[in-house]
Amino acid sequence: MLQGGTMPNGQKNIAPEKYIIEATREIFSTMLMMEVNADVIVDPDAVEIHSDILSIIGLGGGLRGMVAIHCPAETAKKITAFFLDMEITELDDDVKDAIGEIANMVAGGLKTFFAEAGINTELALPSSVVGHAIKVRGYPGVQRCVVSFTCDAGPFWVELSYVIP
Repeated sequence: MLQGGTMPNGQKNIAPEKYIIEATREIFSTMLMMEVNADVIVDPDAVEIHSDILSIIGLGGGLRGMVAIHCPAETAKKITAFFLDMEITELDDDVKDAIGEIANMVAGGLKTFFAEAGINTELALPSSVVGHAIKVRGYPGVQRCVVSFTCDAGPFWVELSYVIP
């Protein structure tokens, strides 16, 4: 069961960090045969995320916002190479699709946890963006949780930004 209380603005506090870690570890373990180490970022606005590819899954229903996977280019290429069992040399459509699918699986895992907490959540299709030093900014009042991961492929970050209407 998701733990938490009520936030000052009356929203439910779902304390998602542990569920982000659990869902990400399960996906990397089963799909990539890779272990990940996690570190919850206490103040996401104070940390510089070095991202060359960003895959986002929109959230709707009882929890609105997004799940995002942020990866440096080399990490994204290595993850994709593990995922597809082929050599990857550039940030191409295969990389965008693979990182988008990982974002989709993490969001699906979180959807299950939200359902256990009585929060019905709907997922949008993944979108991927390639660029240099990509940053995401949310609206005021949006709860933001970022977990930093490292694995054999390199560092990456999983972000959940949300409001509960």
